[in-house]
Amino acid sequence: MAVDRLPPAADTHERQLTGLDALELIPAKRTSFGLRVWRHAWPMLTAVVIVLAIWQAVVLAGFWPEYVFAGPITTFGDLANKVTDPEFYQALATTMRRAVVGFALAVLIGLVIGAAVSRVRILRAAFGSLITGLQTMPSIAWFPFAILLFGLTESAIQFVVVLGAAPSIANGLIAGVDYTPPLLLRAGKVLGFGRLQMYRHVILPASLPSFLAGLKQGWAFAWRSLMAGELMVIIAYQASLGEQLAISRELSDSPGLIGTMIVILVIGIVIDMLFEAANTALRRRWGLRQEQ
Repeated sequence: MAVDRLPPAADTHERQLTGLDALELIPAKRTSFGLRVWRHAWPMLTAVVIVLAIWQAVVLAGFWPEYVFAGPITTFGDLANKVTDPEFYQALATTMRRAVVGFALAVLIGLVIGAAVSRVRILRAAFGSLITGLQTMPSIAWFPFAILLFGLTESAIQFVVVLGAAPSIANGLIAGVDYTPPLLLRAGKVLGFGRLQMYRHVILPASLPSFLAGLKQGWAFAWRSLMAGELMVIIAYQASLGEQLAISRELSDSPGLIGTMIVILVIGIVIDMLFEAANTALRRRWGLRQEQ
């Protein structure tokens, strides 16, 4: 009895598909944790070494006296003494509390405004450009108005922090909703989702990458607004990083000034790394990032 055989073209096509399936089944080769850490750490360490070398070279060039522009050795020596002072941690705690509270309020307000404007055409026409205008407005321009409204109080600082961050968060959500695939929206309607269910199960998950980018940008605006606020609104008996910057400037304390700026920079880098970790986890969950 003759055995049926596939035509040569079909047989070749079947072998190709089998090979592709085999490739998908091969697990990705994972590197060790230490090697992954080193791959991420060495570029940053190299950049730090280069910056320190340039910094020291500028100091040695003598463009400014050392009491105006302190070198890295003097600065880090002063910073080492500062981190042993309890007042430094009080200042750090005050600044971080303001940052967390202000950013949380901005997320809440930005989420509500973004959700409303993204789905209601009348609100989009009325407030879409206004949100973008508020986002581009320098935060420092709000402080005279904030001080006039609230005086030299913490409310003035929080007011500007929220105004600085909320528009970016709202725009991030609006952009994410705009790029939600129509097929997903139709699938949600077929499943009988109402407006709130559509947001919870379809729109918000689909807009997460853009919303996360808006959160990251909103944090950057909130952090800059907070630093400007603490420089302008100094509240008695409340130590903060901004207050330490202002005091160091008035006392011409270059090591203290630069050391506090380094602390502010390090906090910004750490928060950025947290956002990057969240972004990496999201991409991995969506199959957009292979394990290394």
